Amino acid sequence: MTDCIFCKISNHEIPAEVIYEDENYLVFLDLMPIQEGHTLVIPKKHNSMINELTEEEIANLFKVVLKVSK
Repeated sequence: MTDCIFCKISNHEIPAEVIYEDENYLVFLDLMPIQEGHTLVIPKKHNSMINELTEEEIANLFKVVLKVSK
């Protein structure tokens, strides 16, 4: 999807402060953080809603969340 800002960030078309990346997920600091360390974890595959992810993709997403939260 060409207008999706998250797709542009995951494709490195828009710069971001990336703190973790693998083949399926990207983790970066929010540009307008609510508090220090505000981090976004996104799948690289475009989805409009989290319920479009498979159970396995959601499980892997939260494995990434746990990894970077340490």
